[in-house]
Amino acid sequence: MRYNGRSMKTGEAADEELIDMIAHRDAGAVSLLYERYARMIYGLAMHVVGDAASAEEVCQDVFMRVWEKSGTYRPDRGKVVTWLARIARNRAIDVLRSRRTRETDLPQPGDESAALPEASAADPGDHLWQSFREQEVRDAVAALPADQRRALSLAFFQGLTHREIAQVLGEPLGTVKTRIRDAMRKLRTSLGNREGE
Repeated sequence: MRYNGRSMKTGEAADEELIDMIAHRDAGAVSLLYERYARMIYGLAMHVVGDAASAEEVCQDVFMRVWEKSGTYRPDRGKVVTWLARIARNRAIDVLRSRRTRETDLPQPGDESAALPEASAADPGDHLWQSFREQEVRDAVAALPADQRRALSLAFFQGLTHREIAQVLGEPLGTVKTRIRDAMRKLRTSLGNREGE
């Protein structure tokens, strides 16, 4: 049902109806869409940008863009949640790129020289071993197929449920569960083999 200006309980509206209402400048529809998806978008942004202030900025930018570009949404190209996730990801990557160009001289997260143990640390060797293990885990995750890596990332780094991941990816729930299970199996095998080396 398309929005035609008559009163409608926005709380009962489907996502696509809300987007149509937003295109007709219904601010209440934006508020409801925000309530439904702000947490998910914030999580996606946080995973990419790594800090709360930037993630919040990305989240706000996403809903501003929805307000401005709601008329460009095409239901035949994917669900609203997938559209929102794509906008959030692109905006977060833009923020990250902008930050990198401004901060090329500053230590980046994961830079070993920026994370040297303090003088009060018990044993510098422990810190080095921890860094080594973290790099092994990063390498093992990077070696996963892209679809498994994406599902695993949404589950463990953004805290989304399997059902939320299925919505974001536009995939069946069973497919998402299988990808996460297969990814975990591969990680256990990969990291277990490295421990034996």
